[in-house]
Amino acid sequence: MATEHSDLLQRVGHLSPEPNPALVEHAKQRAESVQNRIADQITKFAGSMRFVYIHIIWFSCWIGLGVEKYPYGLLTMIVSLEAIFLSTFVMISQNRADAKRQVVADQQWQTVKEEDKQNQELLDLSRQILELTKAVHAYATARSKDM
Repeated sequence: MATEHSDLLQRVGHLSPEPNPALVEHAKQRAESVQNRIADQITKFAGSMRFVYIHIIWFSCWIGLGVEKYPYGLLTMIVSLEAIFLSTFVMISQNRADAKRQVVADQQWQTVKEEDKQNQELLDLSRQILELTKAVHAYATARSKDM
């Protein structure tokens, strides 16, 4: 496992570890809201293996210690409520990911517009150079005929 990790680091070592500035700014804005910070922490925890292990232990103890009799009505209700809340946090996480993608897309669109402007300026300069080259050529041709 350690060698796979070091191999991966060597393969992507040439890539810049610097994060996208637009995403950094977006994260700062998102972190300003207490609700967003809470949702991010819950989503982070709910998507972890620790969450899975806690549930395995909890369900095993609930059933093994006989907290309630089969068909486990209270456990079913608790799990159903948890599923409702977790699905809400999944949607919040998806919305957050969509917002990040939109920030990157907006930044890329801005870059494309700037590059298009630069390309247009380069084309204008190329046309001017071509016109000047033609004028110099015409002048040189006319002058050589005069001699």
